[in-house]
Parts: sequence; structure tokens; C-alpha cells
Amino acid sequence: MSHLRPHPPSGTLRQLLARLQPATTAPAVASLAFAMLAPAALAQTATNVSPAPAAPPTATHETSLPAVKVEDTADPMEVNNGYQATETRVGRVKQDPHDVAQAVTSVTHQLMEEQQVGSLREALRNVSGLTFNAAEGGRAGDNMMLRGFYTFGDMYLDGIRDTAQYNRETFFLEQIDVLRGSASMLFGRGQAGGVINLVSKTPKRADAYTLTGSLGTETYSEVTADLNKRLGEDSAIRVNLMKRNEGSWRENPVTGTEPEVDRGGAQVSLSLGMQTDNEFNFSYLYLRNRDIPDYGFSFDNATRAPNTNFTPDTFWGVDGNFDDSDVNVVTGSWTHRFSPKTELLTSLRYGDYERSYWARTPSATVAPNADGTITGNGGNWNAGPTRSMDYETLALQSVLTSSFRAWDMKHEVVGGVEYLHEDSHRSSLLNLGGTTIASGIPPLFQPYVEGTGGLNNFTSDSYALYLQDTVEFIPFWKATLGVRRDNLDAEYTSATSPQLNYGEWSYRAALSYQPTETAHYYFGYSDSFSPTADLYQLTVVPQPPETSEVYEIGAKWMFFDGDLSFRTALYSATKYWERSSDLESTAAILTKKRRTNGLELEAAGRITPNWEIFSGLALMDAEILDTAENVNATTGVITKGNLGYIGQRPRNTPEYTFNLWTTYALGGGWKIGGGVEVKGDRYGYNPSGAGAVPTLPGSTEFHPNTAPSYDRWDAMVAYEQKSWAARLNVKNLFDDVYYDSIYDNGPFTVPGTGRQIILTGELKY
Repeated sequence: MSHLRPHPPSGTLRQLLARLQPATTAPAVASLAFAMLAPAALAQTATNVSPAPAAPPTATHETSLPAVKVEDTADPMEVNNGYQATETRVGRVKQDPHDVAQAVTSVTHQLMEEQQVGSLREALRNVSGLTFNAAEGGRAGDNMMLRGFYTFGDMYLDGIRDTAQYNRETFFLEQIDVLRGSASMLFGRGQAGGVINLVSKTPKRADAYTLTGSLGTETYSEVTADLNKRLGEDSAIRVNLMKRNEGSWRENPVTGTEPEVDRGGAQVSLSLGMQTDNEFNFSYLYLRNRDIPDYGFSFDNATRAPNTNFTPDTFWGVDGNFDDSDVNVVTGSWTHRFSPKTELLTSLRYGDYERSYWARTPSATVAPNADGTITGNGGNWNAGPTRSMDYETLALQSVLTSSFRAWDMKHEVVGGVEYLHEDSHRSSLLNLGGTTIASGIPPLFQPYVEGTGGLNNFTSDSYALYLQDTVEFIPFWKATLGVRRDNLDAEYTSATSPQLNYGEWSYRAALSYQPTETAHYYFGYSDSFSPTADLYQLTVVPQPPETSEVYEIGAKWMFFDGDLSFRTALYSATKYWERSSDLESTAAILTKKRRTNGLELEAAGRITPNWEIFSGLALMDAEILDTAENVNATTGVITKGNLGYIGQRPRNTPEYTFNLWTTYALGGGWKIGGGVEVKGDRYGYNPSGAGAVPTLPGSTEFHPNTAPSYDRWDAMVAYEQKSWAARLNVKNLFDDVYYDSIYDNGPFTVPGTGRQIILTGELKY
């Protein structure tokens, strides 16, 4: 079903935004957002139309109206309606997100641009119910939780699996689609939280060039280029470039070393036969990172809060630390259109992901020094985590979509086949310096100079076949049913899991009621699975695969002639045999059963022609229902996790999150905006062991390490003209200290950015 979403007409100043004030509680912030929405919902702004004068009618002559010339004033490179996504393929078929019978959140290019977003992590702050894990145990790179469940196995780039461990950027992205809930029927093995799909910019049939340059505090600098050239009637090329450097408000007080971001990238894409029966697209993506990683700040065992022995701006890293990565992704696709309603999309991709890092973990008691040394056990240095990785993939997939009538019913069918080859190498680095405290020589590591520890290699071949049909069996009512079969054959160097073979069925079902183009009500079921050794989650003996199932009931509405979308979802997600994301963990099973029940509200789009909003509220009631069962590596005895964890809230799953970003066009090219990100407190602990549950000293009550709740406020002012613009962004407006990610096992948490001021200039021609 399609929906009319007209380009917003120009307008005069209607209302100034009330000055944003920091909120201290989630309910206060939620009240602010929905108080803003309520008045606007009562009266829709009318568009003034001046009719052309008509000739007076006569009995003997035809009435003749003068010709009306209509000009499209929309940006030819913009494919969405501001903050509101109008198209997605996250359901494997090109459709309006309004028509997907599952909760979908889309972060658009305009939203990321106005917030001066660089990394994927920053962009995902706009997704309610999402939290960040601090990197440890080798699970580095983008590592998020959605609805309280891991997403490291659920990352996709243009619908193709992209689970490598690296830090993703947004300069080449058109939008980010988040399909919430289990999605193994559509995408294969995965988790219960949902799928995060990055949508690349593609060539357009118009010449358009955009250059930006930014300077800011904390030595921030960034330059980007988005260059689109039409080559012919149905062909074009697009080049996106980025270089960014960024320091930090945290530093080693002895050396002055700061966490550092040094990143660059390029994407080149070529389209031939655009919008013809045979369309070909080719792209090459390169990303380069040369960072000094920030591993955060320790907790105090006496208070279970971030420790007070050092100030939050203390950093334990040294200049010798590094986080280097090089990503090369080559993709080719062919779209064959049999008819306007039937097409076959075939894609082939090769990816090579190299990464090496040496980080310095923080200490609760030892102050930073020039060498970055911390005393370890047994007379050896605690050298900090190291890793060398090379991950290669070859993916081939075909997706057939078709709409037709059969048995007097309308069918929307999607089916596909997939093949994925993975070749992974992982090792720790060789210590080129001292290993013992007695030597007095600090540890030293170099990128990709490998040692013999932590070695793990695997190769795998995955095959999949799936089919889904959505049937309008009576007017306004649709039923969706999908099934998928996955098979994988993998070999590992690990002695504990030398080989993995499995076949698994996945299902998806939904019932939709769409009485009008502006309303959609649905109930859905989906499941997911992740095999025993997937993504290095090795066990001493084979354990049942990780599985999950999600039930969701939701509603989606369109207001103001389709310019504002609003959705709500009530869900229950249950996971069985949950695995640890820590590659170094000896207990791979975290919990045997746990559940998250939740409520989500989200609004995106225009309230008036000048006023835009993007906001989401997520309430999560998460609980461990049964504790882990792990096999002792020496004795083979099954160890049951402490029953005291039953009934407790799982790791890094806050009870609430809220996000709001809103802008208002004042007229004359001026625009103001701002927003807030709110998260409740988050726990860090390991629920798999049989030992005592974490408590405060002298207490028996469950109390793990806790990253406190926070609200971070941002602001923006911009001056925009047709060919150029200037924008001032202030992140963390009130310069509050907050902790935005937590190492889920509990030892440390990472402080968020301090107040940062960024000035950006943009040139379009």
C-alpha cells in the first residue's frame, strides 16, 4: 500500500520552540515530548492554494483553463521526507515502513546530518531501547544491545550479513533501518533484539555535489564529499569521501595521551540501466581506523558505582596503544524486472576485514603512568587486551519479489536463496617488551605482530532458502507467513568445538488490519536461532543452540497528510540458552532462559511545515527466568548458575530509554533545534557462575556494578541557503559527566563525551 507524502510547502513563522531545560527523570522528559505532540494533533495546518482563474462558462464554447506549471523543489539527492523514512528493504521487499507488520525504526540522512553524526554509535542514540557495550574479551567494534539482547550477530550492510568486528561510519549511508524482534526467517541466524541494516547511498540521475568541513573543540575536524555525476540517460556514478580526527576530554595525567579517533573512508558506486528492466550496481567501500581506544573507568567494589579514587577524566592509555583496522568491501548487484510487479535482485559481495589492537584497561587503585603498566598476578604485567584479526567473507544471494492475484486474493511474495563463506583468523599479539614485573621493562606490542596465544581459526559455508507470502484474504486484512531453512558446515581449530554442522527452520507470521492508508494494526510472531559455536561462542561439549521467540502487537498511524508517522508496539521476547559475547569466557552459557516484556512509542516527521520531530520511548521489564548450565572443562561436571540470579534484571538492560530531537525553521534560512537522550541505570555482572551474587559489603541483597542513569542534552542552530549552509552543534550542552556504555561482565564503564562545540560549513552545487 502506498501513501501520499507531499514535499513540505514553505511557510511563515508559526511558533517558537520553548527553551529546552534538562530533565532529571524519564517521565519528565517523556511528558515534554508528548506534550509537544498533543496540541499539534488537534489542528492540522492547512496548505494555502490559489486556484487559477477560469474563463466564464458559455453555452457555445468549451471552458479553457490556463496551463499550470509544477516544479519539484525537492533535493534530488534526498530520498526521505526529512526525519521520516518513506522506503525500506529491511523486510526483504521494497516497501513503506508503515506497511511492515513489525516494529521498524529508521534513522534518516537528514537526522544524522543535523546532529553532526560521524560514527554508527552516535547515530544509534536515536533508537529507543538500545544500549552500548564497552569492548572487552575480543568482542570489539560496534557492540550494541537492543531490547536487552545482543546485536553483534545482527549487523547488515544493504541486506547482506556484516558481522565483522569494526567501527562503522555514516558518511556513505542514506539511512539506518532497525527491524525490531527476531528475524531469522528473513536474515538467518541471529538474536532476539532485532536487525540493524545500514543502507548505502546510491547514484541518482542528477548532477549534485556536496562538500562539508567541520572544526570543533577537543581537536575535532572532519571533511566529507558527496559527489554524484549523471553519465547518461540511465547511468550515474557517486563518490563519498570522509576524513575525521577527534580527541577527548579524558587524558593520561602523566603523558597527556588522550583517546583518539583517526578515521577515513571512501565509497565509489556505479549504476547502469537505472530504472530499466536490467539494472546493475557496483560499489567499493574502504574504511580506515587508526585510533587510540578508550577502555573506560573502573567501578568501586565498595559502592558498585564508578570509583571515586580518580576523576572521570583520568585515562590509563599511552601513545603506544592502538586500534587499527582496514575494511574493504566490493559488491555487485543485478536487478531484473520481469514486470512492474515482479523483480529478481541478485547480489555478490566480497569483504575483507583486518583489525589489530592493544588497549589499556583502567584500574580502580593504580594511577596512570608513562608506560601504561599495571601490576598483574604471579609477578607478570597485566598487559591489557590485544588482538589480531582477519575475517573474509564471500556472499551470494538472490531475492525474488512479486505481487499478483490468485484465487481472488492479492499476494505479495518474497523468496530467496543465500550462500555465505566465512574464513576467520584470530590471535593475540606477541609481547615485544617485558613480561615480568621484575624485569622492569614495560610490555610492548605492534599491530599484526602475532603471538601464539588466543589462536582461533574457522571456515564455514552457510546455505539458506526462504519463502514468505502476504495475502489480502478479505479487504483490509492481510496474513503473512514465512519459513526458512538454514544449513551450516564449519570447522574450527579449537579443541572444544572442532566442527559444527546444523540445520535449522525459522518462521514468521503476522496478521494485519489496514482499514485506511493512514492506519495499520498488526499482531506478529517471529523466532531466531544462533548455533552453539557461532561467532566464536565455543563450548566444551555441544550445547543446544541459542533460540528466541517474540510476540508483538502494534499500531502505526500517519498524521498531517502523511507527514508525521507514529507507532507503538507491545512485545514479549524470550531467549533460551543465551551465550556470552566475551570471547575469553570459560563459561559460554549466560542464562538458560530470560525474557523482556516491553512497550515502545515512536514519532517521526513534521508536525507543521516548519516543525520536525524524531522521538522514541522504550519501557523494558527484563528478567532472568532460569540460570545457566555450563560444563566444567576439566571434570565434565555440569555447573548450575547461582539460583539467586533468577528474577533479577539482566545486564545492560535499563528499565527505560528516551530520545528526542526536534528542529524549527524560523524563516529567512534560520533553523534551531535540540534534543535529549535519556537512559536508566544499567547493570554489569556475570550471571553464569555458581558463586555468590554481587552485593554491597555487609549485605546479601543483589547489587551489581551499576552505570547510573543519565540525560544528555544537545543543541543546534543553522543558517541554510540553496547552495550553502552553516551549522553550529553543541553536544552535551550542560557538560554533564555520564557513562554511556558498560562492560557487561561488570569491571568498568566508559564515560560519554564532554561538552563539544562543532562548527560546520556546507557547499552544494
